[in-house]
Amino acid sequence: MTKTTKVELMAPAGSYESLAAAIKAGADSVYFGIEQLNMRARSTNNFTIDDLSEIHEICSKHKVKTYLTLNTILYDHDISLMKKIIVAVKQSKIDAVIASDYAVFNQAKKEGVKIHISTQANVSNIDSVEFFAQFSDVVVLARELTLKQVESIVKEIKRRNIRGVSGELMRVEIFAHGALCMAVSGKCYLSLHSNYASANRGACVQNCRKSYVVTDKEDGVEFEIDNEYIMSAKDLCTIDFLDKVIETGVKVLKIEGRGRSADYVYTTIQCYREAIDSIADGTYSPEKVKGWKDRLSTVFNRGFWDGYYLGKTIGEWNNEYGSKATKKKIYIAKGLKYYEDAKVGEFKMESHSINLGDEVMVIGPTTGVIQTFVDELRINNNNTDSVKKGDVFTLPLLEKLRSSDKLYKLVDSK
Repeated sequence: MTKTTKVELMAPAGSYESLAAAIKAGADSVYFGIEQLNMRARSTNNFTIDDLSEIHEICSKHKVKTYLTLNTILYDHDISLMKKIIVAVKQSKIDAVIASDYAVFNQAKKEGVKIHISTQANVSNIDSVEFFAQFSDVVVLARELTLKQVESIVKEIKRRNIRGVSGELMRVEIFAHGALCMAVSGKCYLSLHSNYASANRGACVQNCRKSYVVTDKEDGVEFEIDNEYIMSAKDLCTIDFLDKVIETGVKVLKIEGRGRSADYVYTTIQCYREAIDSIADGTYSPEKVKGWKDRLSTVFNRGFWDGYYLGKTIGEWNNEYGSKATKKKIYIAKGLKYYEDAKVGEFKMESHSINLGDEVMVIGPTTGVIQTFVDELRINNNNTDSVKKGDVFTLPLLEKLRSSDKLYKLVDSK
């Protein structure tokens, strides 16, 4: 798939499976966290310092840039670990660190490590961009801005000739898709107040996503707010006005989702890759947008809205808990081996069943994601229409299967 250089598409990577999926789907860059000093410390199986060299090696082979998130609030007892991470970033040749704490800026400058200004810095005006240019070449704008405000900042960067530490014009990055928080650019203390688990330390318990009963303090009357999760925002989706987003002059589009699965990363990056490329070649259309929206709806989502980009001043809220994905995946089998000449994968069925015509997905740390329909099943080299628990079977796969891979069946959610 051809990549356009007009805008950089950045993918979340919370695991090796997601990393491989992002690369396969066409990401230009990936961002990820290690240890506990990142904003998804609680919600994803983060990498460790020891993984940095391998991540760089994997991505450099595919000419994909690597960015490490080091964007929590830091306390004195965190400084030692932060410095250790910065040194490891330099040694591993990771492209940049995404941060908002001045202690990280200071240490990164000493070590010669590039910095991207995190959305946690809440940059929402041109003077802030000008200030942060002394530390960085890239700034992630606050999520609450409209496209007009974003465009104004980009134009003013050019007018003022605001250049970052490398001497290049400051680049603007914004979020294009994924979860939104009720708080300003994610700065929330609800989780800290209720569970002593700070969202700003990557430990949010997401109690805003739950339903609540409201009690009248005077007479004790209770009522449940009908059909409305009043603090749980729908997910941002810009694919149906992505042309307008790109026209603002932003240079990096970030997809949220380091806590989500590899199939989410694969489908989302694939759709936005196709959309970016279609805008570049002039084939972007309402018909294509509908197809992308349908595909995006098959993976985890809380419903979609356009965020604040088109001028809304208040969020759109969920009417149910959890994902509204139109499809869900069910684990059914583990990978055994791959027969290169025959282009078939061998599996052992561990749960449920599989039939001809079923839609399936293979997920693995090196494989990433393979999605296909079952058009042939064999047991002991004999054709069969179905496979049940305990059977060892093969099915055609054009891509290599690894023994660490898992097979899932995709079914309608409702």
